Amino acid sequence: MSKEKNTNNQESMETGNVDQIRDIIFGAQMRDYEKRFIRLEERLLSESNSLRGETNSRLDTLENYIKQEVSSLSDSISVERGEREDDTRHLSNELNKQSQEQDKKLSQLQQSSTQAQADLRDALLEQSKSLLTEIQNARNTLSASLDKSTEELRDDKADRRALADMFSEFAMRLNGDFKLPEGKE
Repeated sequence: MSKEKNTNNQESMETGNVDQIRDIIFGAQMRDYEKRFIRLEERLLSESNSLRGETNSRLDTLENYIKQEVSSLSDSISVERGEREDDTRHLSNELNKQSQEQDKKLSQLQQSSTQAQADLRDALLEQSKSLLTEIQNARNTLSASLDKSTEELRDDKADRRALADMFSEFAMRLNGDFKLPEGKE
């Protein structure tokens, strides 16, 4: 262990000697560099703080601007939504009104169609009654005319039965089977 202590002591002495030599050769320059680094570090910290403050300020400004824009857009959307709802209600009312008018017109058309059909049926019934009456009149006229013609034929011409009786009587007279009552010859 004592050897290790000696080695450690010797290394620390050598390190101390090197530091002293370095301090002698570069000491003034090192202190100058250290001052420069400290000033540079202070300047960087100052600029960093300034930049951070400016960035925070700009971010706050940007955040406020975005909030205002979002609020403005939200208001615009609300207004537009209200207008669209009004337009939708108006269109719905118009559609309902148009639908009612169309239903009314359709109802009127159905009523007029029903009335026209009823009038047409009545007209057809009247015409068929009129035609039936005319046909009956024509039939009666034709029947009367036929009856008259038949009657005239009966009066003007000999009846079959009368002809048959006459021919029978004639045949019997020819045969001598028929005797006339006295005084009729």
